[in-house]
Amino acid sequence: MKLLIAEDEIELSNALAAILRHSGYTVDAVYNGKDALDYGLVGEYDGILLDVMMPAMDGMQVLEKLRAQGISTPALFLTAKSEVEDRIRGLDLGADDYLMKPFDMGELLARIRAMIRRRQDFTPARLTAGNLSLDRSSCSLASADGKTARLTAKEFQIMEMLMESPGRVISVDVFMDRIWPEGDTDTDIVWVNISNLRRKIKGLNASVEIRSTRGLGYSICEIQ
Repeated sequence: MKLLIAEDEIELSNALAAILRHSGYTVDAVYNGKDALDYGLVGEYDGILLDVMMPAMDGMQVLEKLRAQGISTPALFLTAKSEVEDRIRGLDLGADDYLMKPFDMGELLARIRAMIRRRQDFTPARLTAGNLSLDRSSCSLASADGKTARLTAKEFQIMEMLMESPGRVISVDVFMDRIWPEGDTDTDIVWVNISNLRRKIKGLNASVEIRSTRGLGYSICEIQ
């Protein structure tokens, strides 16, 4: 499980990251709202911990922009602000939970587990893009006319990431970090799997394609 921490108190951020890593999570840490937004848009996270009061952009602005871009990653606000109106606003913007500072680490870990569990419980069995559907139970692609194509485990993971956010460009680094986290694999493996997926998608007469954006990455988009 991979988490993003956006907290401008560096000592607190370091302590949170150390405890979360010890608890088995992979963690990225940023210290201002701008970086939180940038990481949240391009990274694939299972959850985001957002401090409300941060430089450059506050946590609520970050979450509002992420949700406007279709990013549905579960988010938990960490804040010293106790006003009910602030908590209501955060939840209305799409936050999944709200924890007041100072907090107990055991409670934070429990809330993170619950937040991630809720997302997994509501994960749809099928993803769609254009006339294609991805069946998570069988790791297969199907077109509207009934044609199907079996995917390898890595092809399925790439396709799942693309179809979770149609039109959004995902970088090679993000694919590598998510699918080949061991770090000893050449990045050309992404291109090889993308090529195989393109061939299978073409065989399904799909209305979408995997598009490459030079220097940025890949996205799944409607064929123009």
